Amino acid sequence: MLDRWTMPLTHRPLKCIARPLKQVGITPDQVTLTAFLIGISALPLLAYEQYGLALLAIVLNRLGDGVDGALARLSGLTSDAGGFLDIGLDFVFYAAVVLGFALAKPAQNALAAALLLFAFIGTGTSFLAFAIAAKQQAIERPHFPNKAFYYLEGLTEGTETVMALVVFCLFPKHFSILAILFSIACLITTATRLWGGYWTLRRHESH
Repeated sequence: MLDRWTMPLTHRPLKCIARPLKQVGITPDQVTLTAFLIGISALPLLAYEQYGLALLAIVLNRLGDGVDGALARLSGLTSDAGGFLDIGLDFVFYAAVVLGFALAKPAQNALAAALLLFAFIGTGTSFLAFAIAAKQQAIERPHFPNKAFYYLEGLTEGTETVMALVVFCLFPKHFSILAILFSIACLITTATRLWGGYWTLRRHESH
């Protein structure tokens, strides 16, 4: 929901970070992999209830997730392979963070974490399934032209997900209720994406 406004605000600072990386020959895929390795460290950190360090890993991961795209555009190295690697590792990272909270306090957090993973599967599959169909039909991307894939909007997008992960780390004792609330928002997103995506494709096919 917020990505169409937050993404333009980050373009300039991300480009400033990417420029010196380009000068020393670092590639977008290297940034993607480095950001993932940093982000995945949140799993053991959360499991051992090191919430401050886990938050740092999450923030650095999300920063790297923005820098790799900026570096790809700056270097002229945008590719389907890079986009695939980026989105694939993103979803593994999101799942790892949720798993970390479940491992931290299984009795308290496991059910809410399972619900959130279920909701993430819904948002992820509806998002990626539409992206595949949209690319095959060459549907335009008016709000996110720089994305490597069709970015189907919804109530919970990248900005909202990052905000949720940050809030989880800041208030870990309330993870259960916070995760349930965010799961509901994700399920609403899944429903609206399935409905909107289906009718968008049907209208496009009829032309």
